[in-house]
Amino acid sequence: MARVKGGLNARKKHNRVLKLAKGYRGARSKQYRVAKQSVMRALASSYAGRKERKRQFRRLWIARINAAARINGLSYSRMMHGLKLAGVEMNRKVLSDMAISDAAGFAKLAELAKAKLA
Repeated sequence: MARVKGGLNARKKHNRVLKLAKGYRGARSKQYRVAKQSVMRALASSYAGRKERKRQFRRLWIARINAAARINGLSYSRMMHGLKLAGVEMNRKVLSDMAISDAAGFAKLAELAKAKLA
């Protein structure tokens, strides 16, 4: 049986990594060994970043709800506890949007939470 050299497959593998490294500075976009390390790190960071983004949005929503709740005379934790007691099952994203765009509706929810806490 004839010997098969792995040149074609190696070239394809190298080109795949170098294509992902396009736009990197210096050797990171030219040399396979350096590019591979950079690409692996970049892919790991992007995976972690997708998880981090969800946490950052939750923090933003909580900050907005807290600001609007304090305008209505409640803290964030008391507002959320009051809403839970009232059986209101709205997520933080919707409450945050409501605090920005529908202040009157948010004020009604705050009054409902106050009533359940009292």
